[in-house]
Amino acid sequence: MKQATLHQLKVFEAAARHGSFTRAAEELFLTQPTVSMQVKQLTKAVGLPLFEQVGKRLYLTEAGKELFTTCRAIFEQLAQLEMTVADLKGLKQGQLRLAVITTAKYFVPRLLGPFCQRYPGIDISLQVTNHSGILERLTDNLDDLYVMSQVPEHLDVVFQPFLDNPLVVLAPANHPLANEKNISLSRLAEEPFIMREPGSGTRKAVQKLFAAHEISVEVKLELGSNEAIKQAIAGGLGLSVLSRHTLTPDGASSELTVLDVEHFPIHRNWYVVYPNGKQLSVVARTYLEYLLDAAKQFATS
Repeated sequence: MKQATLHQLKVFEAAARHGSFTRAAEELFLTQPTVSMQVKQLTKAVGLPLFEQVGKRLYLTEAGKELFTTCRAIFEQLAQLEMTVADLKGLKQGQLRLAVITTAKYFVPRLLGPFCQRYPGIDISLQVTNHSGILERLTDNLDDLYVMSQVPEHLDVVFQPFLDNPLVVLAPANHPLANEKNISLSRLAEEPFIMREPGSGTRKAVQKLFAAHEISVEVKLELGSNEAIKQAIAGGLGLSVLSRHTLTPDGASSELTVLDVEHFPIHRNWYVVYPNGKQLSVVARTYLEYLLDAAKQFATS
């Protein structure tokens, strides 16, 4: 291993993460033969195979898994060192890796803008994914901080609520119930519903409310995108429950209305989450402090 280079470890880590030399080459702006050669040289230094190929996909061997874990730890420590040194110099620079649930894309960029202006030396990677995707990233410790609408019960995490996330009933602006007040859940259940995919925090919250009142609804359509759901509502395919944060002045939102329904809005929170025991970088700690403060002003704006 004394012959292994940091560059070889970076190439290996990318190939292991993607399960593909081609995708690793694309990420690192290298040619595929270069990636193959670097991995070959690293394999020789280790003395054991690092990958096995099944079909077109690469899988890590036991030695590869151990090396992958070690690589992640090395890069984490190097990033921490870089940002600690920058902090000692009185600077804030480095990288901030954020992963957010899809609905959070409606407000997180607005909370990032002023932070970027305050710390122009920080590069930000923002990953937007669904519930299962963010759990996978959290389990693999791929990011610094995670913004979620529900705290995972099966993972050991540190979490903090920072912003209200009210869930409201949306309908087309010309819907017969648009001007009604205090609509009952039983009346609402007579309408066809559009739901997020199973596992969605929004869907779970809605199902919990209806189950508590022993009411069932007809799920006419399941969609994994808030934008697709808003378009479907505007097209008259049914009603849905979404975060109020999904409402924007443009597009389908202008064709929708929030219904006045009993027991709504469902009051929930947005959480900032990270694995328990994770040592947050200087940049991550700085953004966490900024986020908690900025969210207070955002909520009143």
